[in-house]
Amino acid sequence: MVKELTHFIGGKHVKGTSGRFLDVTNPNTGEITARTPLATTAELRAAVEVAAKAFPGWAATNPQRRARVMFEFKRLLETNMQELAELLSSEHGKVVADSKGDIQRGLEVIEFACGIPHLQKGEFTEGAGPGIDMYSMRQPLGVVAGITPFNFPAMIPMWMFGVAIACGNTFILKPSEKDPSVPLRLAELFLEAGAPEGVLNVVNGDKEAVDAILTDPTIPAVSFVGSSAIAQYIYATGAAHGKRVQAMGGAKNHAIIMPDADMDQVVNDLIGSAYGSAGERCMALPVAVPVGDETAERLIEKLVPRVQALKIGISTAADSDYGPLVTQAHLDKVKGYIDLAEKEGAKLLVDGRGFKLQGYEKGFFLGGTLFDNVTPDMTTYREEIFGPVLQIVRAKNFDEAAELPTKHQYGNGVAIFTRDGDAARTFASRVQVGMVGINVPIPVPLAYHSFGGWKRSAFGDTNQHGTEGVKFWTKVKTVTSRWPSGLKEGSSFVIPTMG
Repeated sequence: MVKELTHFIGGKHVKGTSGRFLDVTNPNTGEITARTPLATTAELRAAVEVAAKAFPGWAATNPQRRARVMFEFKRLLETNMQELAELLSSEHGKVVADSKGDIQRGLEVIEFACGIPHLQKGEFTEGAGPGIDMYSMRQPLGVVAGITPFNFPAMIPMWMFGVAIACGNTFILKPSEKDPSVPLRLAELFLEAGAPEGVLNVVNGDKEAVDAILTDPTIPAVSFVGSSAIAQYIYATGAAHGKRVQAMGGAKNHAIIMPDADMDQVVNDLIGSAYGSAGERCMALPVAVPVGDETAERLIEKLVPRVQALKIGISTAADSDYGPLVTQAHLDKVKGYIDLAEKEGAKLLVDGRGFKLQGYEKGFFLGGTLFDNVTPDMTTYREEIFGPVLQIVRAKNFDEAAELPTKHQYGNGVAIFTRDGDAARTFASRVQVGMVGINVPIPVPLAYHSFGGWKRSAFGDTNQHGTEGVKFWTKVKTVTSRWPSGLKEGSSFVIPTMG
């Protein structure tokens, strides 16, 4: 039975009225399981009005009470972890264990947001001038919005609304229309945790809903994660309408493998980071850069059998290394990149295009694929494939290897594998990439630091979550106060100084 999904506005499930829907499929079987309503501009505006009505009361709620809602939401996430993970897997296709990781990394931002009474404190200077005190306060912005991708339907929404709502804002979430059920369930749990109606709203939609968010005069701030082309559009359009915008884009993360690296560790980390979640991660490692041909040959010798032995299965199978891709269209796109890499002259070491899972032939499965002799001029190197495809780009020396991620259009994450502390330190300082791992394959910062790339991986000046998130979702007001013992006659026409 195909389920008709809803929006979640003002604490209630609301049926879509546009008459437009997008099918949600189970990637394991290819079957349509639900239909996502695609909101009109008017429906989005109605949600904004509900959130605007809820804002004054929520903003006036003291930080400690807001933190209590976050604590209870955290407890509900932990209690419902298995249900959420299974629901996530059924629409996205990542294995249940990986879905739990998706939820857990979002939950950690909720834990961070529980500290909002401390995080939102301002600064105070006593005696800044004669009889003058000065202090600042961080205040919420109002009705804010997040537009999130299909690949992390739990984590990234919580990265956004967790900090934003803790700061006193109300929130409009526009999740991916490909897998919206988990975001809807999160909104239910947030209401159950004690948040007032209208504080967290979920509006499903496509470009019409996105444009409505970007142009709505009531929304002062928008956060986005997705492809770079859309991130640039989000940033430019939102900024043109006077909004503050953080827009995270695509990635092409490199793993630099020095000759002294522990090759067993390298292979283990590459297998997990390149092929986990079918490569549908902006922090995956789809490019391996061995330094020197001897290093490359040792890597390939160990890597090929591991790629060939990958266990690809349905997302609910406990022994699956990874499951299907999210949609048939995305599967076709990734296969097209594999075809193109062959035409461009890359050496195909392992070909996953022929993989079929018995009993699930209509599922969106793709076997692990490995290329050698990829060069920087190839389209498949320059662009983000976003699938279970690992490319090997050989480098002659350290300098050449370090230049590859620095010169690439994307600058999200990078890793170096080495036992040499000086090489690691030099690399971390020199490379022009936002997040660096040293013998760590997926250097996603923990919740109390911040997430953000460089170049075409991020548009805007502020990163996700951590104290950067608190800054993004609040505005600073500075107060200069004087309580004189007696008023003096006369006026001063000189700008005040503290001399």
